[in-house]
Amino acid sequence: MAGGGQAAVSFLTRIAKVAAGIGVAASAASTSLYTVDGGERAVIFDRIRGVLPKTESEGTHFLVPILQKPFIFDIRTRPHSFSSTSGTKDLQMVSLTLRVLSRPDTDRLPEIFNSLGLEYDEKVLPSIGNEVLKAVVAQFNADQLLTERPHVSALVRDSLTQRASEFNIVLDDVAITHLAYGPEFAQAVEKKQVAQQEAERSRFLVAKAEQERRAAIVRAEGESEAARLISEATTTAGNGLIELRRIEAAKEIAGVLARSSNIIYVPAGDNGQMLLGLNAAR
Repeated sequence: MAGGGQAAVSFLTRIAKVAAGIGVAASAASTSLYTVDGGERAVIFDRIRGVLPKTESEGTHFLVPILQKPFIFDIRTRPHSFSSTSGTKDLQMVSLTLRVLSRPDTDRLPEIFNSLGLEYDEKVLPSIGNEVLKAVVAQFNADQLLTERPHVSALVRDSLTQRASEFNIVLDDVAITHLAYGPEFAQAVEKKQVAQQEAERSRFLVAKAEQERRAAIVRAEGESEAARLISEATTTAGNGLIELRRIEAAKEIAGVLARSSNIIYVPAGDNGQMLLGLNAAR
């Protein structure tokens, strides 16, 4: 019995040692392996050599426990938005919102980690974005930001892409998503519209006066020509034309009086004839 008990204890001791060895081996294996998921890259920090220049791609990789530590970068394109209030060339304040799609340069990840760390985009993009927006907006008047918006967006995109490349950041897209003017500009636009309307009204009045002047000239020329023709006709044919016009006027006056209901009595004289100024012609 004693021999059987010692054998069992010895067997259990060996099993415990094996289990402990397996546990140590499993722990060492888990600390020696790391996984890089899709859309990510890993930068290795070595306690002896510092940040290693090689970037690890997707998959499972080995490292030296305690001496090495992996830092995972997300290399997928990510959106960022930030706002800026800038002054235009004509001293108007404009509020703009800029949206960018950025990702790190995968070949430069060790440099990015050394200089900026994992949150490189949050440290760089708002700063250079405000800088570029202020520099570009200052080149245009307030109204040009609307009339030349594609040109403004292109300048912002080119300048911001160039500045981001200095920090090893790639910009896939840059767009101005919001543009708002201050109350002073709205008042200036309203005053400008009122001034334009006043100018249009003044031009209309000037044109109307010019047309009236020309009409008066034409009317005066017509009356002068008519007077000249009547004078020539009177000189040539005597007073016959004047008498004819007098008779026509008398007939028109008689017709108006005949149609009027307010005429009760028409004085008569000289053999019952109406006093229409015809006797003078006799």
